Amino acid sequence: MKINLNQYDIQIGEDTMDKIDESIRSFYPYKEIFIITDDNVFKLYKDFMIKKLSSFTLHFISIEPFESSKSLKTYERVINQLLDKKIRKNNLIIALGGGVVGDLAGFVAATLFRGVDFIQIPTTLLAMVDSSIGGKTGIDLNQGKNLIGAFKNPVKVFIDPIFLSTLPKVEYKNGLAETLKAGLIGNPKLYEYLKVNDKLTINEIIMAIEVKADIVKKDPFEKNERMFLNFGHTFGHAIERHYDYAIKHGVAISYGMLFSLELGIKSKVTNPLLFDEVKKILLRLELIKEPILDKEQFIGYIQYDKKNYSDGLRFVYLKDVGKPIIQKGVQL
Repeated sequence: MKINLNQYDIQIGEDTMDKIDESIRSFYPYKEIFIITDDNVFKLYKDFMIKKLSSFTLHFISIEPFESSKSLKTYERVINQLLDKKIRKNNLIIALGGGVVGDLAGFVAATLFRGVDFIQIPTTLLAMVDSSIGGKTGIDLNQGKNLIGAFKNPVKVFIDPIFLSTLPKVEYKNGLAETLKAGLIGNPKLYEYLKVNDKLTINEIIMAIEVKADIVKKDPFEKNERMFLNFGHTFGHAIERHYDYAIKHGVAISYGMLFSLELGIKSKVTNPLLFDEVKKILLRLELIKEPILDKEQFIGYIQYDKKNYSDGLRFVYLKDVGKPIIQKGVQL
């Protein structure tokens, strides 16, 4: 299946990697490809990628598989390694990995030589349904997450569930959190599915991708509707920063979604039944546990949130499933 995002396509299917050599050759005439990945994916898929991209000469650069790799230090190291390997402006970078790899490699591609073409090949469920789509790239600072970044669209996104066969259970659940968010903001059918299921077929993966793709098409630079995708993330990023990124992203945004629902109910915006319903799902998926975290301890970090404008915080509430709204000037 192919989803068009105006400036590039997302190719999704269980045979995507079987066709990737031919797909890349259709638009890239050179031999050299530079793959940025992490240590875990490198060990698992180096030989696989060499086989699947046999028409090309591959150069691998591997980073540690942690959020701490989204740093200025790692960014500089990767740039230097690419230059040492003699990358040129008209060469191609592939981001092969999860969200950390995609964000870092995308930012490298956005800034090296003022722009190098790159491809996203997400290997985690979270990256498949969220971070590989939409052209956001970034690295972290001590003050918060993704505070330095750029919009840089990939040339293509190739999504193949074959990579999920080696994904640890905890990372799969990470992706379920973002899938649940997609259902809550944009697809009631997907939300209903997650009420009783904890394994996705390719159909649900496509549903989640379509939610994000539809929003990004309407608002590519996050001026309005694209903020819907941040449902749960204002508190989620604050939670991650509080725990120095030792907590999983999916867990953090799960609590963040609950806090958003709680505040929405308090503000008489949100359907009061939704909090308990979502909490039940998150407990079943083991993305949260009792007792629920106290949101007050995370509020101080929100001053550095990207949605904190000079006239106050933009905050995403839900009226109900599939009905997100942006509230301006929110004081927490």
